Amino acid sequence: RTLTRGPDPMKRFLRSAVLTAAVALIAVPAVAGSWTIDPSHSVMNFKVRHIFSKTGGSFDTWEGTLQFDGADPATLGAEVIIQTASINTDNEDRDKHLRSPDFFNVEEFPTITFVSTRAEEQDGEWVLVGDFTMLGVTKEIAIPFEFYGSGKNPWDQTVAGFSGSVTINRKDFGMNWNKALDAGGAILGDDVVIDLEIEAAEQGDAR
Repeated sequence: RTLTRGPDPMKRFLRSAVLTAAVALIAVPAVAGSWTIDPSHSVMNFKVRHIFSKTGGSFDTWEGTLQFDGADPATLGAEVIIQTASINTDNEDRDKHLRSPDFFNVEEFPTITFVSTRAEEQDGEWVLVGDFTMLGVTKEIAIPFEFYGSGKNPWDQTVAGFSGSVTINRKDFGMNWNKALDAGGAILGDDVVIDLEIEAAEQGDAR
């Protein structure tokens, strides 16, 4: 009786490994390097207590780049430049005051910057740590963030999405203006909440 040998086990293993690697490459595009934040699909808002409520606004002109491998939040790095004169609270008189030396002093300090130094996991959430500079004062801040994912959009661009929120004390940066209330306390709170929604395109794919 003639015995017919089946496929060599080692060959089966190698074929399986090659097939698995090929599927993985198709499912997860190898994207790495520099990304450009798309301000038209990103949001940078802030809010601060005003007497008994909160008042907010945004900056209309800002730009930034990310360093990111497209998949691992630990690889995230960021550099952001904000034009302080572009502050917008939908009230021209208030915006004029905010541009004055009482607040952002845009003539002397035309930009706010953030340059990250590392991304790390803290208590189960990702945090981007870096140097935040406003009014000529630099402080280290940590921005908790969520990574939404990355992939191709309908226009064949590779994009990635993030959200984040951080609270800073404006007095830490020398922004001290306030007015006392007759009943006690002050018009403005010290804490400013900055909320971010970021969409970035891999450089080379940005339009």
